[in-house]
Amino acid sequence: MLSSRGHRPAAALAALALAGALALTGCSAGADSKADSGPAAADRGAAAPREGAAAPGAPTAGPAAPGAAGAPGGQPPVAVRPHVIRTATLAVETERPQQALAAARTAAEGAGGYVGDESTERGKDGRLTSTLTLRVPGERFDAVIGSLEGGGKLLRRKVEARDVTEKVADVDSRVTSQRASVVRVREMMDRASALADVVMLEGELSRRQADLESLQAQQNALKDQTALGTIALSVVEPAARAERADAPGFSDALGSGWRVFTALVRYLVLAVAAVLPFALAAALVVAAHRLHRRLRPAKPRTGPAAPPVAAGRAAAGGAGAGPAEEG
Repeated sequence: MLSSRGHRPAAALAALALAGALALTGCSAGADSKADSGPAAADRGAAAPREGAAAPGAPTAGPAAPGAAGAPGGQPPVAVRPHVIRTATLAVETERPQQALAAARTAAEGAGGYVGDESTERGKDGRLTSTLTLRVPGERFDAVIGSLEGGGKLLRRKVEARDVTEKVADVDSRVTSQRASVVRVREMMDRASALADVVMLEGELSRRQADLESLQAQQNALKDQTALGTIALSVVEPAARAERADAPGFSDALGSGWRVFTALVRYLVLAVAAVLPFALAAALVVAAHRLHRRLRPAKPRTGPAAPPVAAGRAAAGGAGAGPAEEG
């Protein structure tokens, strides 16, 4: 009895200690991320230049002397690389839109980028408009824009830059802290022996691993947006060309006449095909009727008998006519 009672307080104390360690781990991870992105980080960033600054009375111009205080080894403080998301919108009017689009693709690929979305549509006024989305490295962003502007008459140009240096630093810090938190929970799982502790630590590890993956996705998205600028290029053909394209010509008239002729021939063939079964049936009926008339036997022709009085008169007349002719 005494041994069982002694084990229960010990297990309860171990569970309480584990829960306290998890709480401290979560608090330390949150505190680290806040400390790296909060006012303290700004104070440290502001304090770094002050530590590397020259002593009072020293000249302020010129490079820092070797061995100056403020950085390890006497080196000047390293400047933070800015992270900027750059986007641009261009609209160009040209009489050769296909050549302009081909030149834009070549410029993007030559700069180490690629062509994203592409679409072409014809407006209500008959003008053909093609749109390209180009992704180019930040160091070649301005050069590519300059080459695209020379592809025709510039109609619209808009360039935007958004500084996300602070956001990138915050996400990087949170990723580092969350990764360390995941490592600590895994170490606690290796040391845990009770089944309840293992189950609780597995749930905590899954939650922190999901948070880490979400932060890493944000980090990758920011890295892609800052590494490559986005250019939306619209190539429009002139209105005069659209009007000329809409005006009918000799070839249009010839094509229309040929279409009408082929349609008429097609309809005539359809009409003949529709009447042909009835014509064949009528021809068969006529042929059968004629064949039946030819094969039927002919009937003898019989006239009406002569009356006796007429026959006697004919005979008397014949007898009297003989002597008269003799005399």
